[in-house]
Amino acid sequence: MPLPPLVEPVAALSDAESARTARHQVLAGLGEVGQRRLRAAHVAVVGAGGLGAPVVLALAAAGVGEITIIDDDDVELSNLQRQIMHRHSDVGRPKVDSAVRVAADLSPETVVHAQRARLASANAADLLARADLVIDGTDTFETRLEVAAAAERLGIPLVWGVIQEFAAQVTVFWSAPPEGSDAVVLGDLYPKGSVGELPTCAAVGVFGALCLQAGSILAMEAIKLITGIGEPLLGRVLVIDALRAKTGEVPLRSARATATTRPVDRPVVPHIAVADVDAEVASGARLLDVREDAEVAVGMIPGAQHLPLAKVLADPAAFGADRTVVICQVGARARRAAEALRAAGADAVVLSGGMDAWNAQEPTR
Repeated sequence: MPLPPLVEPVAALSDAESARTARHQVLAGLGEVGQRRLRAAHVAVVGAGGLGAPVVLALAAAGVGEITIIDDDDVELSNLQRQIMHRHSDVGRPKVDSAVRVAADLSPETVVHAQRARLASANAADLLARADLVIDGTDTFETRLEVAAAAERLGIPLVWGVIQEFAAQVTVFWSAPPEGSDAVVLGDLYPKGSVGELPTCAAVGVFGALCLQAGSILAMEAIKLITGIGEPLLGRVLVIDALRAKTGEVPLRSARATATTRPVDRPVVPHIAVADVDAEVASGARLLDVREDAEVAVGMIPGAQHLPLAKVLADPAAFGADRTVVICQVGARARRAAEALRAAGADAVVLSGGMDAWNAQEPTR
């Protein structure tokens, strides 16, 4: 089923970026607003190998604003058969450096954060905290478990893929999807203890060209989630058989949902209107703007405190139990922050419509 856009759009594209992405902007459903959503998005890609390499190329070409690439390996000669963003001259160098280079060549306005690290439970929250979604292109099941657990804790979508020999699988996991969609997580596809020791790519091989196909699909799923177009693979697993040139899909249902029980809804966060802001402030409420630095630079509600969403999610208990009106550009990020604050004991509400609503009504105030 279609899902609402994951990311609020930036105010405008530069002339150069608008010209570069012109063919996106004429696509029905994506359009100029969708392209501005891509420019606002921050995607974390775990793994710079066979799947991560085409993902980075596709996301940069699409105009995604920020990409965090996480990998601790160096390029080896045997990688070049399938890991297409690396070159002979990169052998012996960190894989993440290739991502910085190729993204700059494709999309100078895309910011790449190179994290030469292996994602684990101890660093996952820090590495992924600011991301709107995560793409897992790793090659060991142990790391996939860590990535999935981190995405579940953060409540952000996980676009997931695996490839071995001539076969691939792609799906979307999300522990806190929009209302009306069932949460589906890695444990629904692979229940605990169901996966034994898996052979490595070095032992059984991997069809290089299939990495491009599967990686492209991972990137497309991310773009669909960011812009709210199409039907993402949440609740479906796409299965690719390269030797037979066949694709199919398998439904994937949450283990927590039954035919007779209704999925548990996400907590309802109260909203207030722009007209109520003065009364909230007069009664002692704190105004908390969770947008990014570049956004607040062009204007904030007078008296508001600024703290980006990632920092709020990192330590929501620090705000105590005070009444807090949470503000972002439209409302999606403010809801995430308010949910975390309320779970930590704060009396948090969301400014309905965010800064867009404030700016529309402020001249009449």
